[in-house]
Amino acid sequence: MRIALVSLAAVAAVAAATPALANEARVEARGGVIWDGSDSEATAGVAAGYDYDLAPGLFVGVQGSADKILTDNTRVSWGAGGRIGIEPRDGTKVYALADWQSKNCKYCNSAVGVGGGVQQDVGSRYYVKAEYQHLLVGDNTPDADRGLVGVGVKF
Repeated sequence: MRIALVSLAAVAAVAAATPALANEARVEARGGVIWDGSDSEATAGVAAGYDYDLAPGLFVGVQGSADKILTDNTRVSWGAGGRIGIEPRDGTKVYALADWQSKNCKYCNSAVGVGGGVQQDVGSRYYVKAEYQHLLVGDNTPDADRGLVGVGVKF
């Protein structure tokens, strides 16, 4: 009986000393600018994702998005990808990201985006973020760059 009580006390002490992991879903609205060296346009969209804690201060996440370049003859570009990053302090996430984006016009090509960002909590449920992506388009189409800012809510 004494071994069971000591074991239970040891498990309780370790559990109390382990930081809580906060796997979380998120939804955001975002906007920004996309440019390709000769042209720049405004863009707006939404994204939803889920971050998984790998260890204290380290996370990986998945994300889906829908973005629209705010000009005529463009359509919604659907995206799917992920991010990996660190939490250098509570409420701040710094990450690298990669995703695939469907084509944003009838005669355009799909793209692979690589980049990074920072996300900062505002209170316990809300956050603001800023991201940069380089879009690798291919098929002799010029690559593009995209800067985004967003506001979101965590669940």
